[in-house]
Amino acid sequence: MTQLSPRVRVGYALGGITSGTYGTVPGLILMPFLTDHLGVAASLAGLIVFAPKAWDFLLNPIAGRVSDRSTHPTDRRRPFVIRAGAALAVVFVLIFVGPVAPPLLAGLWVLLISLVCATVYAFFQVPFLSMAAEITDDYAERTRLTTWRVAVFSLAILVSGAVAPMLVDIGEGVTGYRIMAVVMAVLILCGALGLWLGTRGVRLTREEQAGGRLVEQLGVVLRDRDTRRLVAAFVLQAVAIGMVLSGVVYVARHVVRDPGAATFAFVCFVGPAVLFAPLWSRLGVRIGKQRGFAVATVIMSVGLLGLIGTSGGSLVALYAASAVVGIGYAGAQIFPLAMLPDVAAEDARRSGVNRIGMISGLWSGFELLGLALGPALLGLLLGIGGYAEGVGSAVVQSESARWAIVIGVSAVPAVLCALSLVPLSRYRLDAELRERAARDAAEHAG
Repeated sequence: MTQLSPRVRVGYALGGITSGTYGTVPGLILMPFLTDHLGVAASLAGLIVFAPKAWDFLLNPIAGRVSDRSTHPTDRRRPFVIRAGAALAVVFVLIFVGPVAPPLLAGLWVLLISLVCATVYAFFQVPFLSMAAEITDDYAERTRLTTWRVAVFSLAILVSGAVAPMLVDIGEGVTGYRIMAVVMAVLILCGALGLWLGTRGVRLTREEQAGGRLVEQLGVVLRDRDTRRLVAAFVLQAVAIGMVLSGVVYVARHVVRDPGAATFAFVCFVGPAVLFAPLWSRLGVRIGKQRGFAVATVIMSVGLLGLIGTSGGSLVALYAASAVVGIGYAGAQIFPLAMLPDVAAEDARRSGVNRIGMISGLWSGFELLGLALGPALLGLLLGIGGYAEGVGSAVVQSESARWAIVIGVSAVPAVLCALSLVPLSRYRLDAELRERAARDAAEHAG
């Protein structure tokens, strides 16, 4: 079994800076930018945020297949991450430098550039995810590798999620968004460079070659029960997190009436996620990845329900519930991301065909689709609640609009997380791999 050096673990984890920053900031910033500064209707803004992720849902398996077919003798995925990471940093800034009026033109600019940004991101994120299945074949090492990644990913969320709204507020209006975009682009580029440099010279543990047509191979993967169950559980949670990420700014501005509370809520959310990541890893060693994922999901659901307490304008409820959600979120990231390379590597072992990139692309596409459905669903709830969009922050929201915000970040996401436990309970591969790992360890000891 292949164990990795600390240098490689850290190097791989640094890619989480790129994925954490890009995965967080648009969900946090883009809808308020569209509704409160460009004057785009909430329902339309939700669709604009959703469209690029829907595009990635279709593109990511193709990006994975392209990286599967790479003929580079030692660095199958690494050339993709550095090129796409650099391009992503540039295109991300362009989202916020377009026209600001009229609303239709401004919204169209954001939509088109976001589609380009999503395309570039696909060729970073999918090869990045695929590497975990190819640089180690050890069941436990994949959990350790993912723990490092989630710790860095969570720190990236903490930094980008806390700093981005702060920069927007300091810069005032559209100018603040543009300053924020440049700073976030630097983080995106640093993550890609760290990943590329930190994983140089790593020996690949899988030698299978890609084969067959995309549609045919995709059908094979989708017929695998464990793959479907794992993806279904993760997507339901992605929708829930997407709602919370895009809704926390609305809670801060219109429910607790303290715009700066969004920054502190993110600190309360991500801080425990960083601290508890090693503990989740140890728990996974004791009870397995599947059971660990279930425990984390229950804790996250409890925290989400706690956000109902913000309806009275309580900052304490906001911060305390965010911390509980963060504790569960750490495990709900570590375990599925450690189970993904298990699924991909096991598929390659059984079939003799390298579909690792395509499986990772399918996973990433569904994840992004879920994260995009979250803001879209929140936008729908806000529209039903009568949310009044407008330029600036002086618009006073009705009681029904405020309740729509609260429900959109608490009750609905909690129900989605609870539903994710159904497909997760039927996942069987983890028990099989744990038994195999224990058997191999006993043989090695003997």
